[in-house]
Amino acid sequence: MSDKLKQVLSKQSRQQENESIDQSDDIVQLVGFIIGEEEYAVPILSIQEIIKPFTWTRVPQVPKYVMGVFNLRGAVIPLIDLRLKFGLSEKKHSDETRFIVMKDRDDVAGFVIDRLTMAIRIKKENIGPAPDTINGDNTMIDGVGKQEDRIITILKVNKLLERDF
Repeated sequence: MSDKLKQVLSKQSRQQENESIDQSDDIVQLVGFIIGEEEYAVPILSIQEIIKPFTWTRVPQVPKYVMGVFNLRGAVIPLIDLRLKFGLSEKKHSDETRFIVMKDRDDVAGFVIDRLTMAIRIKKENIGPAPDTINGDNTMIDGVGKQEDRIITILKVNKLLERDF
């Protein structure tokens, strides 16, 4: 193969790599779940694991939405019911209920969700800011994703993990 042909193929290969990087930079990967009647999502990289519910230990003198703590491979992790945290009524666990363990730096907590939906890929251009009515740094809402016929509320993991108890 001539040197000129090698250069052209090499240049073409670099352009394809750059294009695929650019395309992946425009996509946000999330994990969707249902709380009540609404669909929420968090960035996929903030999830440590998703597990079926198991026993936990109640802790006294904490807000009602803090169900207690559980042991996950030697780490004691708080368990938070997102239904109660979001002001919804308590619901008995079903076969679809899951504990979703999220992390942000050193903060880790488990959250009870009603149902897992799917891994979601949304273009950044299809994610809008949090509604004006709840603007500010204290909101748990990072943005609103639009996908065909549905709207997904994207949550801030660092705000979910903030300890106010």
